[in-house]
Amino acid sequence: MSVAFAREESAELAQEVALPDRPISPYPNLVTASGLKALQAAEAAANAAVESARLIEDPGERRRALEHAERDFRYFHERLLTAQLRPAPMSHATVAFGATVTIEREGGRKLTYRIVGEDEAEPRQGSISYVAPLARALMGKAVGELIELDGHEIEILKIA
Repeated sequence: MSVAFAREESAELAQEVALPDRPISPYPNLVTASGLKALQAAEAAANAAVESARLIEDPGERRRALEHAERDFRYFHERLLTAQLRPAPMSHATVAFGATVTIEREGGRKLTYRIVGEDEAEPRQGSISYVAPLARALMGKAVGELIELDGHEIEILKIA
């Protein structure tokens, strides 16, 4: 390899901007048992991606792949270190972390959500983060109670 080629490659690599770390939430990292397992699996997958990236022969591709994989590994490792496992609620008298809540919005639309940690929240799959505005409004409330959120009335139908 010529010296000119090596310099060109070094200059190209130097021009690329490093990825910033994934943001870490300022809220306590509460997790359900399933959320903890998902974090452990994500950390293991990120670690495997780091190992795979180290095997890439092309220096530029290896660096880019390592940057992404190491970024994910750092994030999931930190989330595991700070995870606070919360047991499933013992009572369904009021809405709590880990509870599944069925609500009715104005107009009769019924929705069911499980209140979980930030990393396992998937609203389209029926789980919302405990720091989401809806979850925060529901916490501590009982079946039959009405809450107002963004000018809309919501009734709690069921807590499981």
